[in-house]
Amino acid sequence: MISFDFENRHAGLVAGVDEAGRGPWAGPVVAAAVILDRAQLPPGLNDSKKLSEAARERLFEPIMASSRHGIGMASVAEIDSLNILWATMLAMERAVAALGVAPAHVLVDGNRLPRWGYAATAIIKGDALSLSIAAASILAKVTRDRLMQQLDAECPGYGWARNKGYGTADHARGLATLGVTAHHRRSYAPIRKYLTA
Repeated sequence: MISFDFENRHAGLVAGVDEAGRGPWAGPVVAAAVILDRAQLPPGLNDSKKLSEAARERLFEPIMASSRHGIGMASVAEIDSLNILWATMLAMERAVAALGVAPAHVLVDGNRLPRWGYAATAIIKGDALSLSIAAASILAKVTRDRLMQQLDAECPGYGWARNKGYGTADHARGLATLGVTAHHRRSYAPIRKYLTA
């Protein structure tokens, strides 16, 4: 059940961290870090995967307005150079650095931690258990979705406004017809196939 249980185990400022965009074929991976103000919790806060797109959009500004937060990204070039795992860790490092304050403890969604100096705990399915991670999951997801909508206007034909860069049928049709863009992750097998065809 989502709560402050994990946050309550640590003294001082506790940040939740989550990412969006590990699986897509295109676009950056985005991470967010959030330190919530318990006196100003936005109503309806939950794991981003359990919320509709409209609900995530409604929560985005209230979370931004009532929390300390940071957004970090790793580019397609960094994903291709480092691999998606370490690019994700880099995005998380950048998100925590962007908080503007050093947290006493960091709660990270998943089973791996970045190589940083912060005391931290990895929590599997943390976005469904920790309110701070849930808030971070919303900021990361909405930030990345908005970016993919912008890239869709720049590179129409791949359906990114709808599929957000994931490997859907309309994305595959766009690749077959239009080819690979600068925003595609060339280290991913489905994209390499179009580069060597």
